[in-house]
Amino acid sequence: MIHPVDLSPVVQSGPVHLPGQLEYSIATTPWNVAVAQQPALVGVPRSEGELVTMVREAVAHGLRIAPQSTGHAASALTPDALDGALLLRVHEYTGVTVDPVRRTARIVGGTLWRDVLATCAPHGLTALHGSAGDVSAIGFLLGGGLSFYSRAHGLGTSAVRAFDVVTSDGDVRRASSEENPDLFWALKGGGGSFGTVIAVEIDLLPFTDVVAGMMLWDIGAAAQIVPAWIAWSANAPETATTSLRLMNFPPLPELPDFLRGRRLVVIDGAVLADDDAAAEILAPLRDLAPEMDTVGRIPAAALLAVHMDPPGPTPTVTDHALLGPLTAEAAGAFVDAGTAADSSLMFAELRHLGGALARPIDAALDRVDGDYALFTASIAATPELAARGLADTSAVVSAMGPWSTGRALSNFDERPRSGAGAFPADTYARLLRIRKAYDPLGAWVAARPVE
Repeated sequence: MIHPVDLSPVVQSGPVHLPGQLEYSIATTPWNVAVAQQPALVGVPRSEGELVTMVREAVAHGLRIAPQSTGHAASALTPDALDGALLLRVHEYTGVTVDPVRRTARIVGGTLWRDVLATCAPHGLTALHGSAGDVSAIGFLLGGGLSFYSRAHGLGTSAVRAFDVVTSDGDVRRASSEENPDLFWALKGGGGSFGTVIAVEIDLLPFTDVVAGMMLWDIGAAAQIVPAWIAWSANAPETATTSLRLMNFPPLPELPDFLRGRRLVVIDGAVLADDDAAAEILAPLRDLAPEMDTVGRIPAAALLAVHMDPPGPTPTVTDHALLGPLTAEAAGAFVDAGTAADSSLMFAELRHLGGALARPIDAALDRVDGDYALFTASIAATPELAARGLADTSAVVSAMGPWSTGRALSNFDERPRSGAGAFPADTYARLLRIRKAYDPLGAWVAARPVE
């Protein structure tokens, strides 16, 4: 790792802060507040010009650069990844422009999905967005991007028309199927090892509203609901994208009565169909007599609230695996591990994959190798809780090991590991060649590095 001697030229390149300054402390705090980030310095660009200048000065003075929007996956960085590095926080460089005729959006810097959808909604449009509104669109897309529309429309990257990216030589390059096509291919699911993406152009979906919501049961019904949902999902049409979670809510006064201090089974997601067809698709789940059923036609932008993700920065530890077809035995293993009485789990989730996600596209992440994504999370408010959470989240992943594909999806994989595990060997070799072509100095620090 390179340790620069004189940081003053980089500090003078824009709003850049050093350890000991209040601005440094604020800007280095990620969404996952359980992670302490200690880079050599942190830059907070507010424009393309400031960002380009910071990159050029950092590279010229021997710093590696770690682009970051919200820091949801900050825990995926190795402990020494930011040693001697510039943390480039782009959360103040934002903007969305919608072309309603072409049905496209241009999304800048660290813009969040909630702001993208708010801009699209007046035009009767939406996007292949994630389940949380406070996640940055570009970070989501660099990892591939799973949506509650994905079984019908594929990964978020399948909607990308072009990226504008600052490479380590300080140039702004357009990457599309016509310009720098190899870089375009790599950025579609290959992660952040190739440059800082400052803008993306995506195709939009013509949805004003959607059938979506949740159904919930007491945790005591898990042994009935989990295998029933697995059986239902295995035959569900591609128009339905759902998840099932075993959830544990603390007794906090700000939570509504139906959640406070309870352990629940929750099924949520969206169905792209008219009301009658959606009701027919969902009938087998409704036959399981949910305690609460909010599924109905809602504004497309309201889909962001359906998954009940934490409303703000939260200290968490997580684990993840991609799973193949699930049997009755797998359902039992998931219930046993996810409902253990002494577990610190916040939730254990199965998200249904397949459909368009399994059909290859021309991208580094060309498809998702699995039938379900397993994702587990625990609160990590103290070091002791973090250690316990690491054990408990891993216990569920281990219990589901017999059904694992051996692959992972970077959008969910928040532990430090090489990017090699996310791709077939030939794909990873191509990513390495592209990294060397566009970043010969190895300047970029990524959560799932190609190196």
